[in-house]
Amino acid sequence: MMNTRKLMMGGMILALGTGLGALYPAMAQDRPIEGKQGLGKLPNVRPASMATPAPTPTTSPSPTPRPGASPTPRPGAAPSGGPTLRPTPLPGPSASPSGTPTPYPTPSPSPGATPVQEAVVNWSVADAGDLLAAIMAIGEEGLFPADYQPDALRAAIKGGEGQALDEQASRSFAWLVEDLRDGRTPMTARVQWFAVDPDQDDNPTTALMQRATTNHDVPGTLASLAPTYPDYAALKEALAATPKAQTKLRDAIRINMDRWRWLPRDLGPVYLITNVPEFQLRLAVNGRNIRTYRTIVGKPGRTATPQLAEKVEAVVFNPTWTVPQSIVVGEGLGQQLLARPRAGYKVTRMEDGSLQVVQQPGNSNSLGRMKIDMPNPHAIYLHDTPSKKLFDAQVRAFSHGCIRTDRAVELGMTMAILGAGMSQEDAVATFEAGKYKKVPMTRTFPVYLTYFTYGRDINGSLAAFNDLYGRDGPVIDSFHAPRALHTTQRKSNEEVIKLDNPL
Repeated sequence: MMNTRKLMMGGMILALGTGLGALYPAMAQDRPIEGKQGLGKLPNVRPASMATPAPTPTTSPSPTPRPGASPTPRPGAAPSGGPTLRPTPLPGPSASPSGTPTPYPTPSPSPGATPVQEAVVNWSVADAGDLLAAIMAIGEEGLFPADYQPDALRAAIKGGEGQALDEQASRSFAWLVEDLRDGRTPMTARVQWFAVDPDQDDNPTTALMQRATTNHDVPGTLASLAPTYPDYAALKEALAATPKAQTKLRDAIRINMDRWRWLPRDLGPVYLITNVPEFQLRLAVNGRNIRTYRTIVGKPGRTATPQLAEKVEAVVFNPTWTVPQSIVVGEGLGQQLLARPRAGYKVTRMEDGSLQVVQQPGNSNSLGRMKIDMPNPHAIYLHDTPSKKLFDAQVRAFSHGCIRTDRAVELGMTMAILGAGMSQEDAVATFEAGKYKKVPMTRTFPVYLTYFTYGRDINGSLAAFNDLYGRDGPVIDSFHAPRALHTTQRKSNEEVIKLDNPL
C-alpha cells in the first residue's frame, strides 16, 4: 500500500514538474528587470522647484462628474462595435459569511507622507499634442481625462513652446504616469494593502518623461506601463463593451483594473497568486495557470487576510505548530496538558515560568502535513489543514488570516522540486517519513495575496466575487472624488496583526 502511494504521488509530481519545465525551459535563469536599461542621461531636466505649484488634492480644474453621477459620456470613451462580452452581474451588498455587512474603516494618511514632486523637462508642441490625445483617450484604461488638466494643457499648447508648456505638460504627464503605473487609488483607500509595488523604482517618472520626449513617443511610453497579467486586458475589454448606463458594473471594472496597477507590472515567470474573495490559489508560469487550489481565508474583522507580496523561501514537510499563548493561557490548554498529557503535544516550562505548547507533526496537526513558508511581519503563510471538509463550503472564510490550501502536499512538493532541486523520490520520502523537515529554497518564488472583486475566475470567465471584507467602498469613493496627489506612502500604515493561529 505504501509503495503504491509513493509511486502515485511521485508520478503526479513528476508530471507537474515536467509540464512546468516544458513551458518555461529557462526557469533557472533570472530575467533582467525591465525599464532599467536604455534610459541614458537626463540632460534637459529642471528641478521640480521651478514648476508652478500644483493644485491641492481637493481642487479639480475641470469638475467632470464621476461614475454614477451622470450618464454623460466621457471624452475618449471606448468606441462601440468592439467584442461582445457578457460579464457576470454584480452581487448584492457585501456581507460576511454570517450575512452581516463588514465595512472597513478608511486608514489615516501615513505620518510624514508628503506629495510626490517630479521634475520638469522641455516639451515640444508635437509631443504635448500627443500627450493631450492620450489624456482624452485614457477612459479606455478606466481613468478620467479631467484628472490630468486637459484644458490647461490645451491652453499651454496654444501658447507655444516655453516654460508654461514645459511645466503643464510635465505635470499632466507625471500624474498620468503615476496613475497608470501605481494606481489612481490613494494609499489611504487601500485597506490592509501591504504589498509594495516596485514599478516606480524600476521606472521612475522623470526617466519615463525623458524617454517620451527624447524618443518623441509619448503613446508608446505610456502603453509600456500597462500590467502584463491577462486579467487586466480582459477587464479593459469588458469596460469597452459595458454600456455607460451600467454605472455599478463600470465602477467594479475600473476599481479592479486599478488594483492590478497596485501590483508589479510583471509578476515574474513563475509565481503563486491567490484572490482572497474567490477562495482560489493559482500556480502560474508566464501568466498561464498550471494548477489551481481551493483556499480557506481569514474571517472578516480582525482576522481578515491582509494583501501581501512576499516570496516562498522554504517548504516545511510535516510541520510543528507552536500554540499561541491566547490558547495556552487564555483557554487553559497548558495546565490541562500538564494534568493530562495528550499524544501529539509537547509541553515545556520556560525559564520565566510560562508554558510553551508545541503540537507535533501528524495528520491532526493544525497546519496539516505541509507549510509554505513566506516570512513576513504578519505571520501569514500557506498551509495544509486536517479539516478537509471545509473546502466544500461555498464561502470559505474560517481562518485567523493564513491561507489554508487544498492539496497543499502536492503544492509543497512542487515548490520543493522547482525551488530546491529536490528529486521527486526525495520529496515523497521526506513527506512519508512523517518527521519535521524544513527545505530552504535555492530559487525563491513570488507569492501574491490579492483582493479582486471582479475579474476572470479559474475557468477564464469574467465573474464578480463577494466583497468579503468591505474593501471596495473606499476605492469607489476615491474614484468618485477628484484625484488625490500621490504621496511618498508605499503601503497601508494600519496595525500589523500577528495572530499566528491557524484555527
